[in-house]
Amino acid sequence: MGIEEAIAHIPRLRRYARLLTGDAARADDLVQDTLERACRKWSLWRPHVASRSGDPLRGWLLTLMHHLHLNQRRDYRYDDGHDEIDVLNEPQHEPLAVAADRLDLERALQGLPASQREVLLLVTVEDLSYAEVARVLDIPIGTVMSRLSRAREHLRLSMSGAAPVAPRTPLKVVK
Repeated sequence: MGIEEAIAHIPRLRRYARLLTGDAARADDLVQDTLERACRKWSLWRPHVASRSGDPLRGWLLTLMHHLHLNQRRDYRYDDGHDEIDVLNEPQHEPLAVAADRLDLERALQGLPASQREVLLLVTVEDLSYAEVARVLDIPIGTVMSRLSRAREHLRLSMSGAAPVAPRTPLKVVK
């Protein structure tokens, strides 16, 4: 067993990171940070229960990526005083006819709260089971199902034009 096995997961990590961040450069940075952390923490990885895909390493790498993404979002918000980078206002230049649908879907995905978007992407794009998503995100399985249901409903309404695609403001934590 070695880090060479993680190299086979780079395309999936890049795809998930791209959908998670909405920006190719930030996604590549997130993948690189994930692989660097995996190299440093390799001795801590222990193959446990095999995932539905039969590869527990994939789940471990996605967990590392999830935690790094949360840390980067938190650090960005506190360091610069911004909530998240607004990729929706960047000009898009797509000459293809299907580009409009793709952009609508990307806007709808970015309009989801981060917690719902993460669950939706892990279930639909990475094809993880609810139990695997719960393990990756360190949340109860009921929360996974609830977030997934809300994310799918929001996407359905957004894509049909019945709901605005604007991102929600996060709730403020009050002590």
